[in-house]
Amino acid sequence: MAHKDDAPQAVPDTPGTRTDGDGVRRRRPLRQRHVEETVEVAVPVRTAYNQWTQFKTFPRFSTVVHGVEQIRPTMTAWTIGYGPLRHRFAVEIVEQDPDAYLAWRGLEQHPSHQGEVEFRPTESGGTAITVRMLLEPRGAASFLTRSSRVARLTARLVRGELMNFKRFIEGLGQEGGAWRGTIRNGRVQHDHPEPPRSRVAQWPVG
Repeated sequence: MAHKDDAPQAVPDTPGTRTDGDGVRRRRPLRQRHVEETVEVAVPVRTAYNQWTQFKTFPRFSTVVHGVEQIRPTMTAWTIGYGPLRHRFAVEIVEQDPDAYLAWRGLEQHPSHQGEVEFRPTESGGTAITVRMLLEPRGAASFLTRSSRVARLTARLVRGELMNFKRFIEGLGQEGGAWRGTIRNGRVQHDHPEPPRSRVAQWPVG
């Protein structure tokens, strides 16, 4: 598994967007990050993506995630911790492309972070999953990030969680569910927009 956590990176502004060959504007991947980890799993991209986006199953393989609550399609609340210590925070999904990409940002104030996960097919028919995270702590915690201590600890944690996911999905062999929606700038995209609501009362007939 590849990892890049030796040197701290400057914290940039939120990444912009890119225009792909299909003309669709999508979020540009993090150009700078504190953490980047990749693992290859022996299941197709669709299976890996579908299982990853079943956030409520994370406690089944994670050593630190104790619960995930789906508040709405673009927002979840995560409870993480070690031993008796627990921390709950909200996460917003800002971009999501089925079988390809997912980007999120933490809604905490102290500290905060943003991240992304990419899914790419391998020559063997499996999936390369890459997680990148940008830590944005405030106050005294920012000193630790600049010294790379927090980044190294986070990289070790992400590396371990990816390996846990690999064992989990390869053990299952198939996903336990799927949500195939697309999200742009924090909004779910609908293939067929809902028609405008009429202000005239609709009375039952028959």
